[in-house]
Amino acid sequence: MFSHIKDLQFEAKPDGPDAAFARRLQEILGGKWGEMTVANQYLYQGWNCRLPGKYKDLFLDVGTEEMGHVEMIATMITRLLENAPLSLQEAAADNPMVGAIYGGSNPAHFIHGGGGALPADSNGVPWSGAFVTASGNLMADFQLNVTAEAQGRLQVARLFNMTDDPGVKNMLRFLLARDTMHQNMWMAAIEQLKEDGLEEMPVPDAFPDSKEFTEKFSYTYLDFSPGTDASEGRWASGPAPDGKGEFRYDHSPRAHAPEPVLPPGDPRLYGTNPGLAKGAVNKVKSKLT
Repeated sequence: MFSHIKDLQFEAKPDGPDAAFARRLQEILGGKWGEMTVANQYLYQGWNCRLPGKYKDLFLDVGTEEMGHVEMIATMITRLLENAPLSLQEAAADNPMVGAIYGGSNPAHFIHGGGGALPADSNGVPWSGAFVTASGNLMADFQLNVTAEAQGRLQVARLFNMTDDPGVKNMLRFLLARDTMHQNMWMAAIEQLKEDGLEEMPVPDAFPDSKEFTEKFSYTYLDFSPGTDASEGRWASGPAPDGKGEFRYDHSPRAHAPEPVLPPGDPRLYGTNPGLAKGAVNKVKSKLT
């Protein structure tokens, strides 16, 4: 079950209105890597987790925390929109610079949201559940979560440099700190999985190596670029991170199958079949009619 505490996790109060920055802040709310994504992702990963105990709690604890971040950012956006001008004429009446800033605002904040936050990104594109991944494999999910936190922290850091509002910066400092914790936390969870003997690399670890073409393809770097610069990377020689093989470097990858030649398509689907002569096409037409 869930309950709601009226207090915020951290203060979300700007020093003044800024409709243009409210639009930018939407990215870390309803964008692909925003708080709506990670909150739902961690919660669904937790609800789908078949291991009771610490791993399930980890997902659900962090997912619940992230839902609080959704609340904070939505509150900040709404406060940034307070007393914001509703038209360009109104914005430019006293200060042309304010008018220029107004030009970067999102009209949907006022038309759809009544001066409040929206479940959308900075371009007004609605948030999508397609952003959420909950695979049921903890190693796969933990690795994706590291990426999600890295992308999220990257965007918050960029936004930090786009505002001079002390109140906004204060909230962003908190979010940066929590993203630091979460990146480290998910990496620690990966190590914990290994220590507990539950998962290893590559994912899925339980799939038998004997069923893949290990000898030729599992550890060979295929270089499709001119030159050999890629051969200098750690990924082109030496032991693989999973400890099961040695990297090899192939500068001249070759084809392992001939050019595919497709049969004529079903004439009822009206695709263009270059192998059919015009007479044959007309014959097919007459049969269909």
